[in-house]
Amino acid sequence: MHPEWLQISLQADPVLHDPLSSFLFDLGCTGVVSGDFADRTLRAYLPLDKDLEDIRTRIELYLQELKSIFPEAPLPALQLTLVADQPWELNWRRFFQPVRATRNLLILPAWIPLFKSDADTVIRMDPGPAFGTGKHPTTQMCLEAMERVPVRSPWNLLDVGTGSGILAIYGVRLGAEAALGLDINPEAIRWAERNIRLNDVSASIRLSLRPAEELRETFSLVCANLILGELLRLIPFFPGLMSSESWLILSGVLENQVQEVNTSLVRHGLHVREILHREEWACVIAARRI
Repeated sequence: MHPEWLQISLQADPVLHDPLSSFLFDLGCTGVVSGDFADRTLRAYLPLDKDLEDIRTRIELYLQELKSIFPEAPLPALQLTLVADQPWELNWRRFFQPVRATRNLLILPAWIPLFKSDADTVIRMDPGPAFGTGKHPTTQMCLEAMERVPVRSPWNLLDVGTGSGILAIYGVRLGAEAALGLDINPEAIRWAERNIRLNDVSASIRLSLRPAEELRETFSLVCANLILGELLRLIPFFPGLMSSESWLILSGVLENQVQEVNTSLVRHGLHVREILHREEWACVIAARRI
C-alpha cells in the first residue's frame, strides 16, 4: 500500500492526449483518464515513491519536448496534487459506464450485469489502461465506419494499434472471419486478450506486437486509430496490405489535420470515399483506386 499518491493533471490540447498518456504510463502511473472533463484535462495517478521535484522536472522536460513536435498546440497546464491512498483498481471503474457507441452497438463494462437493450450488438469490455473504451469520439467513429463500409464476404480485418481490442472484436461480431490486432505495447495486448476472451471470439482474433509495415498479407478492411504522425508514417505501407476491393478506416486526427491525411492517401493510390466528423475529431474512409 502506498501512503500517498500523486495526482497529475494536465490540461492539454486533444492532439497531445495520446503521447501524454504514453508518457504517463512510462512514468509509472497506474491509469490515465480523459474525456470526462470539459476542460480537456488528462488525470493520472502515480505512487509517490520518488522525489516530487524530480517527477515535476521530468514532466516539464517532456512537455517542452512535445512543444517542439507539436508547435501549434499550447503548452499543457500542469498541476500536481498529493492524495491519500485509495482502492484505485475499483475507483477507476466509475469512469467507465455503459456507452451506446453507435446506433447498433452497446459497450458494457465487464463488471456491470447485462441489461435489456435494443442494441443489435453488446460488447463487454474491461479496458484497464488501454485506449478504446468506446467513449472517445475517434473510437466511436471507427466503429460507425465499420458498419458503413460494404466489405464483401468472406472478409478479414487488420486493426493497427488495437489497444483494448474493441475494433477487432466488433469486426468479428460484424462478420469478419478473422482479425489481426497489432500493438507496440505489451500491456495493451494483455488487456486485449482479456476482452477477446470476455466476448468469446478468441478463435477468430490473433494479436501481435509485430509492426504493420512488416506484414506480408492482405486484408479486406484495415483500421488504424492513431495520432497523425503515426498515420502519415504508415499510409505508404497500407496499399500493400489491401486488395483492389479493400477498405481503409483512419481516425485519431483533428479536423484541421484531415487535408494532410487526404493528400498522403491520394499520393499513395488511395481514394477518400467519406469523412465522418464528431466534435473536433475526424475519421477518413478510403478505398483502393482501380
